Amino acid sequence: MKMALHILFFQICVGIIALPIHILALLGLWDPIAKKAFPYLLDRITRTFNKYMKDHKKELFSNMSDFKGPSGELKVLELGCGTGANFQFYPSGCKVTCVDPNPNFKSFLSKSLAESDHVHFEEFLIAPGENMPQVASGSMDVVVCTLVLCSVNNIEKILAEIYRVLKPGGVYYFLEHVTADPSSWNYFFQIILDPTWKHIGDGCQLTKETWKYLEKSKFSEVKLRHIIAPFKWSPVKPHIIGYALK
Repeated sequence: MKMALHILFFQICVGIIALPIHILALLGLWDPIAKKAFPYLLDRITRTFNKYMKDHKKELFSNMSDFKGPSGELKVLELGCGTGANFQFYPSGCKVTCVDPNPNFKSFLSKSLAESDHVHFEEFLIAPGENMPQVASGSMDVVVCTLVLCSVNNIEKILAEIYRVLKPGGVYYFLEHVTADPSSWNYFFQIILDPTWKHIGDGCQLTKETWKYLEKSKFSEVKLRHIIAPFKWSPVKPHIIGYALK
C-alpha cells in the first residue's frame, strides 16, 4: 500500500511536469502533433540506438539470406519501419516493402535508402500492422518488426498478421523493449513514467510482457532471449531479441 502511494505520487509529479501534453491529449489535439513530430524524434533516437545495439542487430539478421525463395529473391516486409533504421543490416539485393500507420515517416525513408543502396525498395504502405490487407497471404520470406509491439493495441492480432503474410518456412525477426524485473529500480521508473511516456512515444508502453505473447503464438518455433541494452538512465534497457519460424 505504501509503495503504491509512492508510485502514485511520482506519477502525479511527472504528470504535472507534462501537464500541457496531457491536456492536449484529453482534448484530442496531441495526437496530430505527435504524429508529425515523432519521426524527427525517432530519427535521432534510432541512430543512437543503432550505435549501441549494432552488434545485436548484425547477429539477429546475419542469416536472413538463408530464407530466399526458390527464385533466389528475398522478399522482406518491415512493420513499423519508422525511419528505416534496419536497412543497413539487410543482405544485398533484398526487396523491402515497408508498412507504417504514420504517413509522415515516408519522407525519412529516402535518407536511409540513400545510405543503404544495397537494398531494393518496393513500396511504402500506410497501414497498421494489425490489419494490412494490401499484403497478400504467404507472400513474404521475411518479416521484420523491431521496437513496435510496445505501441500496438493488439499484439495477438499483429502476430496473426505476421504469420499470415509469411510463406511456409518464413521467418519473423523481432527486437523489442519490455518490462523490467518488478523488483528493480528500472521497473519502478517504468511504472512512474508509463502514463506520460505513451503520449511522448506515440503509444509506446514501458511495461509490456511481450515475450508471453510470442510464446503463445502459432509459430512452429520461437527462439528468444532477454538482454539488457547498454543505455544509461533509460527506462527501456530490458529487451527481448530473436526470431520465430512459420
